[in-house]
Amino acid sequence: MDSSPFVRDVPAADALAAWRDTRRAAGCPTRLPSERLPLADALGRITAAPIWARRSSPSYDAAAMDGIAVRAHDTVGASPTTPLQLAPDDFDIVDTGDPLPPGRDAVIMREHVHHLDTPEGPRAEIDAAAPPYHHVRSIGEDVATAELLLPEGHRLRAVDLAAAAAAGNLDVEVRRRPQVTIIPTGDEITPLGTDPAPGQIVDTNSLMLAAQAEEAGATAHVTPIQPDDPTTLAAALRQAATTADLVIVIAGSSAGRDDHTARIVEETGTLAVHGVAVRPGHPVVLGAVDATPVVGAPGYPVSAALTFDIFVAPLVAELQGTSPPSRPTVQAHLARKLASVVGMDDWIRVRLGEGDGRIVATPLPRGAGVLTSLVRADGLLVVPAGIEGHQAGAQVPVTLLRDLPDIERTIVATGSHDLVLDLAASMLRARDPRVTLASSNVGSLGGLIALRDGLCHLAGSNLLDPATGAYTLPYLDRTLPDQELVVVRLVHRQQCLMVAPGNPKDLSGIDDLARGDVRYVNRQRGAGTRVLLDHQLQRRGITPEQVDGYTREEHTHLGVAAAIAAGRADTGLGIVAAARAFDLETVPIADEPYDLVMQARTWEDPRLAPLRALLYDDTFRQAVTDLGGYDVEEMGRVVRP
Repeated sequence: MDSSPFVRDVPAADALAAWRDTRRAAGCPTRLPSERLPLADALGRITAAPIWARRSSPSYDAAAMDGIAVRAHDTVGASPTTPLQLAPDDFDIVDTGDPLPPGRDAVIMREHVHHLDTPEGPRAEIDAAAPPYHHVRSIGEDVATAELLLPEGHRLRAVDLAAAAAAGNLDVEVRRRPQVTIIPTGDEITPLGTDPAPGQIVDTNSLMLAAQAEEAGATAHVTPIQPDDPTTLAAALRQAATTADLVIVIAGSSAGRDDHTARIVEETGTLAVHGVAVRPGHPVVLGAVDATPVVGAPGYPVSAALTFDIFVAPLVAELQGTSPPSRPTVQAHLARKLASVVGMDDWIRVRLGEGDGRIVATPLPRGAGVLTSLVRADGLLVVPAGIEGHQAGAQVPVTLLRDLPDIERTIVATGSHDLVLDLAASMLRARDPRVTLASSNVGSLGGLIALRDGLCHLAGSNLLDPATGAYTLPYLDRTLPDQELVVVRLVHRQQCLMVAPGNPKDLSGIDDLARGDVRYVNRQRGAGTRVLLDHQLQRRGITPEQVDGYTREEHTHLGVAAAIAAGRADTGLGIVAAARAFDLETVPIADEPYDLVMQARTWEDPRLAPLRALLYDDTFRQAVTDLGGYDVEEMGRVVRP
């Protein structure tokens, strides 16, 4: 093996090809054996042989309507002006589905027949002629005996099962479901249901990958967590390879001292690839052991999920003789600038919304461990290896992870972070599952710029203008001049210094940030909270250089609170609700308005009707108050115009 910790950074397409060659050389099957299943148990399975019609459907000439069966020739000449009366021997009363009586070749709907009592006896009067086989389902109209109903390699749907049954089939030959065995590894990994101690990680990857395998049509088995011991892991891998059609080893695929997966795959079988040029998911291991394909998935959840999509899903489909379900792609405009690493395919999850007739994509946090990016994603954007990224507003292809009509109903909010927007999103969805409020945190100024460029419906803002002491409105004249805007008050909120329980540094205000023993964590440039801090520092003659941690940035109030709770900082400016979420204490600094800015036409858009109603809802207002640090008295007030 090469002395490098990775064999090489292999492009994804080349990695797939190399792994395919390795599987072929190792004798790995390309198709799984078939099995026969009753139709009732075959939903979602892949056909292993064609399904032929064993009988015609319908198997007889049948009435397609309630009415009378006649001989078409006997109805010639009937019209509204010259109605025709048929004697009892010239018609038979039939219901839908009845066999057509001998000698009859047409059906006249009951609504078009008048039954009469005449001196000559009962008669059926019609006022229109019926052509041959009118309202008749002929033998084999649906499917004829010996006709191909479904081909091999077809994923069976509910309608397919019904059609197969109508054609005389009771069971069907399908591919056996692939057996995927998942081996979680790591001394720091603890099972679900346990309370992790510091340094421990709950094994959520096994749950996620097993569910992905089931969604792909496989069955999944998760082994007990294996320690970072090469001998134990090798034994577990060999055992899994004896029964599984595919083995996924979680973690241990990188280049750390406890990362053994690549070496063990090489020693027990064949190592095809170690290191793929994709991000996230770079340290992927691909190989085979005893004619069983093996994937070494990175331990970070986003990387593990992407590894499944790129490498595992195609193989699960191939073993069943089909292809992975395809997803539609749309053109979207980026809500903000997006940088990318040259030399790797960059897979980026995005939130999507529609405004002004175009789809807008907002990139989600890109850390390999940010599991919530998987949860919140509406689409997937791939930046190819040779591109450094895209500018804000650039048009890019996005693969949909959510239905387009749902995306078109999404309210897109961009700008300053606030927990009230998260609460609003939750309550809107609970009241109407069709309504989605998707917010992204780019700071107040970034939100106003996105609004200017038509990349969102709402911009959340708490920007203080130091020259006037006013919030948000002075910035509108500079950032969005000559535009018809509406500014709606969401809340008044309290900004505070968040500190650890007991206030161990004994902080009392902004002046304490200049002390040499206080570590600060800041918000990003353009955030309203950052502007407030700069104003407070300037009033006191404190320079940013005097604040230890001024350049250390988080993009949300919760991020600041988390840094303090973890001991990475002593304090940071943020809202009371964020402090409460992490059991922190607060030192009050300022009260400020938090507003929603939008185009005037947007405020009247029917799409925003649920949000407008929510702002005046007493239940929502009380829930906001319960978060702490909010005043809802002016919620919903139109500040401008």
